[in-house]
Amino acid sequence: MLSLELIRREPERVAQALRRRGEEPPIDAILSMDRERRELQAQADALRAQRNEVSKTIGRMSGDRSQAIAEMRRVGDAISELDERHEIIQERLRALLLELPNIPQDDVPDGKGEEDNVVVRAWGELPTFDFDPLPHWELGERLGVIDLQRGAKLAGSRFYVLMGQGARLERALSAFMLDLHTGKHGYVETQLPAVVRKDVMTGSGNLPKFADNLYHDEEDDLWLIPTAEAPLTNLHRDEVLPPGSLPLKYTASTPCFRREKASAGRDTRGIKRVHQFQKVEMYKFVEPDDSDRELEGLVVDAEAVCQALELPYRVVKLCAPELGFASAKSYDLEVWAPGSQEWLEVSSCSNCADFQARRANVRSRPKKGSAPAFVHTLNGSGLALPRVMIAIMEKGQRQDGSVRLPEALRPYTGFAIMEKPSV
Repeated sequence: MLSLELIRREPERVAQALRRRGEEPPIDAILSMDRERRELQAQADALRAQRNEVSKTIGRMSGDRSQAIAEMRRVGDAISELDERHEIIQERLRALLLELPNIPQDDVPDGKGEEDNVVVRAWGELPTFDFDPLPHWELGERLGVIDLQRGAKLAGSRFYVLMGQGARLERALSAFMLDLHTGKHGYVETQLPAVVRKDVMTGSGNLPKFADNLYHDEEDDLWLIPTAEAPLTNLHRDEVLPPGSLPLKYTASTPCFRREKASAGRDTRGIKRVHQFQKVEMYKFVEPDDSDRELEGLVVDAEAVCQALELPYRVVKLCAPELGFASAKSYDLEVWAPGSQEWLEVSSCSNCADFQARRANVRSRPKKGSAPAFVHTLNGSGLALPRVMIAIMEKGQRQDGSVRLPEALRPYTGFAIMEKPSV
């Protein structure tokens, strides 16, 4: 959530920054509601002061008090009416603020769409083949490791079943990534609920704006997480973190659920864009002055996974319209899938500044006795498993239809070559 104080102080700057994202923010409506809200508060406070004086006067009166008591009741009724109007305006104002995305940092490129994202570096050589490489959906079917038809039979389109070595590969990837992040990168592993409360989704920025893209249990008002970012953002909800406790770094492997309504008709083949998938998440709570440096470190941690898995990749700095709702600055990591002939995003690393911390009310005390301030939050995939599996399979495929696995995974899978089991 954006700071209301910032909008009051620099309304044109905020409006101009949000226009860089392609938004037309209702700044005038927000300022008008804010003025009305403060006026109602001032009127109510003045009447409360008046009521207190009348109450003192009644206490000192020795004669007929009925007129004074009636006056105090009228003042009380007026206060109640003002409080009710204040609450209505407050809720409307909060609703508008919750719909505003984060402000892009100054060094975020301008642009109109993904074609204006900037490649900042690349790693690895793109593979070449002396045969025509297959896309993963054909490879997976031939090897018997990805079953799209049975996934659709069980749950509908854009669900899939992993079988045999495919299921083992996904489990191995998750364990490998968690071990790397906890053992070498200093993250604390967590096990999180896959369903969360409404206020958790609001705190992370998923609600109210993206309700249509989330799975919702209406009876218990619980929401299936689209990523571990949602529960991790709220891990320290309504807390004041003590001096010296930051940075806090967490990682988790969770299922992720997305309705993908905005992508209807796109990427329907294979497991590139599905309704349920596994992902390892990295998350940081940091001091505001450290968040830019911590973002660069987050990207390096994600790159380390790609390098260990021998996957050529590029790091892309997103332009303003391509930023996620809560992000002030983001880098995407894209790996090359030679069978599909495309770059696949496997991680998006973002600095959300104090945007999520304001929504989830996560603060820290920089030093003993100082006033608490909102922390900065950062998140990044470390990595998303289906697209990593796509890249591993398509890059490692051999002419006989088998797939060579990266050496780093072999202690986790127990096999070096993925091949069709003999009957």
